[in-house]
Amino acid sequence: MAAAALRFRNRWITLTNGVPRTRARPVGIAISAAAAVLAYCLPAAAQVNGLADHPYLGWSSFSQQTLSPNFLTQANITAQSDALATSGLQRHGFNYINMDSGWMGSFDAYGRPIPNPAIFPDIAALAAHVHANGQKLGIYWIPGVEQPAVDANSPILGTPYHIQDILVVPHVPGNAFSAGQFPPYHNKIDFTKPGAQAYVDSVVALFASWGVDLIKLDGVTPGSYNDDLTIDNRADVQAWSTAIAPSGRPIWLTVSWALNEDYLSTWQLANARRIDEDIECEGRCPTLTDWPMVTERLYDLVAWENAAGRTMGWNDLDSLDIGTSQDSGLNQTEQQAALTLWAMANAPLYLGGDLTKLDAAGKRMLSNDEVLALDRSGHPATQIQGGDTPVWMTKLDDGTVYLALFNMDAIPLPVSVRWRDLGFTAARQIHDVWNGNDVRPSSPSLQALVAPHGTRLFRVLATGKPPAEAATSYEAEGAVRGGTAVVFGCPACSGGSKVGNLGLGPNNALTFDAVTVARAGIYKMTVDYASSLRAVLYSVNGGPWVTLNVGGSSFNLPVSTTVPVALQAGTNTIRFGNPTSYSPDLDRITISGDGSAVLPIATAYEAENAVLGGAASPSYCKLCTGASKAGNLGNGSGTVTFTNITVPADGTYQLEIDYLTSGQRSFFMSVNGAVAAELPLNGSTFDHPATTVVPVKLHAGDNTIEFSNSSQYAPDLDRIVIAPCTNQERH
Repeated sequence: MAAAALRFRNRWITLTNGVPRTRARPVGIAISAAAAVLAYCLPAAAQVNGLADHPYLGWSSFSQQTLSPNFLTQANITAQSDALATSGLQRHGFNYINMDSGWMGSFDAYGRPIPNPAIFPDIAALAAHVHANGQKLGIYWIPGVEQPAVDANSPILGTPYHIQDILVVPHVPGNAFSAGQFPPYHNKIDFTKPGAQAYVDSVVALFASWGVDLIKLDGVTPGSYNDDLTIDNRADVQAWSTAIAPSGRPIWLTVSWALNEDYLSTWQLANARRIDEDIECEGRCPTLTDWPMVTERLYDLVAWENAAGRTMGWNDLDSLDIGTSQDSGLNQTEQQAALTLWAMANAPLYLGGDLTKLDAAGKRMLSNDEVLALDRSGHPATQIQGGDTPVWMTKLDDGTVYLALFNMDAIPLPVSVRWRDLGFTAARQIHDVWNGNDVRPSSPSLQALVAPHGTRLFRVLATGKPPAEAATSYEAEGAVRGGTAVVFGCPACSGGSKVGNLGLGPNNALTFDAVTVARAGIYKMTVDYASSLRAVLYSVNGGPWVTLNVGGSSFNLPVSTTVPVALQAGTNTIRFGNPTSYSPDLDRITISGDGSAVLPIATAYEAENAVLGGAASPSYCKLCTGASKAGNLGNGSGTVTFTNITVPADGTYQLEIDYLTSGQRSFFMSVNGAVAAELPLNGSTFDHPATTVVPVKLHAGDNTIEFSNSSQYAPDLDRIVIAPCTNQERH
């Protein structure tokens, strides 16, 4: 998000506290489903220029601005440019230096933004310095016209018109930052009026005269957590895209942030679009970012995986806050996982920390030319498997396959993938990209141990084509609806319909009661859904709830994710819902395979769906799994008791505890009624889960674990995860 987030922080907090607008809105959103499909399916338009055959690499100031509010100055941008030039990363393609919000001071005689001379005394000289370092300069702006320029009613350069001649009358908000403000501070431009395009042309021409090479247009709607079509910046994006060619300078255009995918036909007029919220904690943690902010992109990217390329533009995942472990908020393993995801997505790679503090490990990571080439391959990856151990794959023009295995849990886990699920039968050669060694090919699958919050990236030379697997689809509208569940029209969905109004109650569920397979085994279940960042829980044959966290940016365009499920021979029942939070809308499920898939070895249990005692209660939690947590714990009252924790044998297991707290608090944990042991924990926010892992002794069969605190308030609790101790190395 950026600039305006800093300048209008109170407004932004008001918009996003609690349940964001995009999550609270009813299924029938402001545009018709047919219109959304039309917007998505229009023929692909070329990007604004030929500049973006590949995503760019560089640096942006905004992340550091969230830690140091006075960071954005000409002196500091110059220092960052010099640090990049001496870091060695420029040899590997990192060459953009982007200024975010806060550079502007006032307006010139033509109503165009000009720098604050106190902090940017000579922006043209800054651009010249950046260019002399062999780099490119980026700048930030927003749609609409700010009130001081409106009040001045300046003439528009080269026209007989003035600023007030081109505005919507009466004045209305011109971007997401001014939503709900009347009179608005940012005023909407009416691009049907003469002079409107000329005004944008003049702003872009001014930027070009300074030597600007990139423009980030922020606060764009539909998106930026606001789908109010009275704002609707699609015409602005078209105008800014149009203005670049006559500027005489090849300028990259990025539009931002958390854009609605229904309008891809407009977003692809830019070179890239931000598909998610800011990655920065922005005060919710003491560092640039944290792991929960990275995981959000792993969920949301699935919806956009087929919406990127050389003609459509690139999916921008926001700043890559790695390379500076001192303030990143991500450990080395998590930084590597983030870089792998960005590279597999073919996302722009722009760093967010202080480049003068780049550490040796960060430089080594960011100098891996094979990973950087993967980012610039022009082949964005697609998700093969979802859940807590997602698998992503891309295939290059020469047939080379890259395979990324992720582990969302804080416990080391083996992740398995069958070659047949990737579209081939065997691997002739496997290379472990990050570890730099070859792996002995195996058949019919690959299994690799993945570190907590980590990744493994493999380059595979594949051979053979497997036969098609049997698959049966079951439409959501044909399943048994309970509670508030209702069928909605959805032209892009299978069968033209979907089921919404799921979740927020145990009975608001959807049950597929005739899922039939020939023999017992582990099958693949593909869930087609439409959603923003939410979670659906499913239960197979009356068993425990399993959480499937999903993301997206449209309730009109279905998205698919695949997880393994254990089915019995004959007829099975699969129930979907979310007792305590918002569920995605469901289109259909598809069961495929012959029963030989593999279940993960870890089992997660949601705290909000456990037995809550005393004052304990569930509440919405955007970044928690299941989109909920259990709060009001401890203080002699609130307890969470997990029952039916089932393990196959007596022994010591790994117990991951995902909790939330601001400051130090303690749980007292009792296993199977034994004396409770204290777990002192620390954290920085009740919005972002933190994790700890402890050993726990369990007996074969069902176990009970209780969390309490008889004298003090305890942390909020997101979930626990149980897994066997995994010490053996796999590939």
